[in-house]
Amino acid sequence: MKRGEYLVSQMSCGDCHTPGYFLGKPDMSKALAGSDVGFEVPGLGFFWGPNLTPDKDTGLGNWSEAQILLALREGTRPDGRKLAPTMPWMAYAKLRDEDAKAIVAYLKSLAPIANKAPGPFGPSETPTAPYQKIIFPAPPAPAAPAEQPAAPTPPQ
Repeated sequence: MKRGEYLVSQMSCGDCHTPGYFLGKPDMSKALAGSDVGFEVPGLGFFWGPNLTPDKDTGLGNWSEAQILLALREGTRPDGRKLAPTMPWMAYAKLRDEDAKAIVAYLKSLAPIANKAPGPFGPSETPTAPYQKIIFPAPPAPAAPAEQPAAPTPPQ
């Protein structure tokens, strides 16, 4: 459990999955129980960090270990929906098996907290909770090759 707790802490899971975090007042009595501030990703919709505790109605309580691993590593929920791109599953895909399983064991060991995070809402739906707009910037244009200084003239 300690390894999973350590990894969840180092991966900053509580930042996106704890109420109040984005408002500067994290409610640690509901740590990892879902965010109260969501993000609009233009063209994809509105997303809130969901409840990661094992609550059966509002969290991961009905998800199997394999389903949590699939979400963590491939960004896919049990219903087939992809997670928001703000969830860095692409990086987590590279976790060693023992680390990914330690995270799942830790999440399953938490006390269940009933806390339904809003959403998600599709791009044409109106969210019913506060959200921030995230615009993923276009990648920077490649830099022009730098001019190479002229080679020094060899002594004669």
